[in-house]
Amino acid sequence: MRAYPHGLWFTGDSYFYVGYALRPAPSPSKTLGYSFVLRLLEPLHSLTAVVVVQHLMGLAIAVMAYAVLCRAGLPAWASALVTLPVLYDAYQIELEHLLMSETLFMFLIAGALTLLLWRARDGRAPPWWTALAAGLLLGYAVLVRSAGAPVVPVVLLCLLLWRRGWRAALAFGAAAAVPLAAYAMWFHAGRGTYALTTSDGIYLWGRTAGFADCAKMRPPPDEAALCLPPGADERREAPGHLIWLSDIPPRELLSPVVSPEANSRLRDFSVRAILAQPGDYLQAIGEGVGRAFSPRRYPYPTSTTERLYHFPDRPQLFPSGLAYADRRGAPGTVLADAMRYGRTGAPSEVVRPYADRMIGYQRHWFLPGPAIGAVFGLGAVALLAARGRRREVLMVWGTAATLLLFPIASADFDYRYVVPTVPFACLAVGLGLSAIRRRAAGDEADRADDEETATRWWGTLGSRRRDSDRASVP
Repeated sequence: MRAYPHGLWFTGDSYFYVGYALRPAPSPSKTLGYSFVLRLLEPLHSLTAVVVVQHLMGLAIAVMAYAVLCRAGLPAWASALVTLPVLYDAYQIELEHLLMSETLFMFLIAGALTLLLWRARDGRAPPWWTALAAGLLLGYAVLVRSAGAPVVPVVLLCLLLWRRGWRAALAFGAAAAVPLAAYAMWFHAGRGTYALTTSDGIYLWGRTAGFADCAKMRPPPDEAALCLPPGADERREAPGHLIWLSDIPPRELLSPVVSPEANSRLRDFSVRAILAQPGDYLQAIGEGVGRAFSPRRYPYPTSTTERLYHFPDRPQLFPSGLAYADRRGAPGTVLADAMRYGRTGAPSEVVRPYADRMIGYQRHWFLPGPAIGAVFGLGAVALLAARGRRREVLMVWGTAATLLLFPIASADFDYRYVVPTVPFACLAVGLGLSAIRRRAAGDEADRADDEETATRWWGTLGSRRRDSDRASVP
């Protein structure tokens, strides 16, 4: 907070969220759950307050994981050890300091899982009212980041695996649908279609454009022009960068690319490419996962984007572009929005020597890619070994795996999509350890009971008690 008292800005996205917080209106490109929270905090007139709240959320995520693991029977020291990456990873801390949606997204999912896992000790499904609250939190998390949408069916399936879990599953599903339905109706009122966004088509087109081959796909005539020419330089561009180029086929043929009609055509084209070339699609996903678990950090999707995940040594330079979501006749600039929201003339500030200390800290203290891969691997092993607690581990590890794979599969790899998976992957490992420990304690208790039984009976287990043996009666 001393190094960067007004937080850090992510070029483009932070401007978007602040602009829509000041002037709410349905956006075709992103859901606005984070902007709604920024609007709730706007009366404080402080960017510093927003960042403080986000850091408290980050701490709360670790506290919730620690409490769940202690309640599950893991020793306090082991529960604390599992939460260390959440507390000390420099990239987690930097992400909390960005004016971005990821920290709120993680906090809402962590809150939902904590409610569902709080009774994991007795092996029963959570009560319906707990599942109801968890559903509301997870439904709102989807509005903060639409990448959370597939987590809802994952959790729903896990609830159905519990004995008598249908009540909890029904309550969870109904509650999760409430914020989504409300947002879709608001979107319809402003955009004329029931949806959360109309941008999934262009993101999925970017994901498939690098390998889509019209000779193999055989798309209809109105979609054939969406294929990039064989050997085109654009095929080597990262999907997350490709979709913003001005001369790509979707922007030349379907402007605007976020209209409902364009979105539908782009989605249809992309699905055809995936079905016709499943091997190429899986290879693209595998490359993204490989980057997440790699020992080195790649300048991906661009070097400029990757630098935004590092603590800076100079203030943010705001562009002269127009403000977002301004429906008035004389729109302002993104800098004017930042100054208006924070009531400050310097919405980006770097204070030394504190900034230098954070920069130095980030060089050494973080969870490297291979360690993240190891945590996911241990979570998978825990899933197999956690007899008696397999449903709980599946719910948490499945959440982590879904949050990692879905953005890569539907858009592109980005380092800010990897960081939010770590708390849940660590929690899965902790729950697996608690299950193994409980099973070992149960086996030891069974042996103790057997030994006690052997001392009360004649020599071997199963023989009759001495005072009831007929041969011992006078």
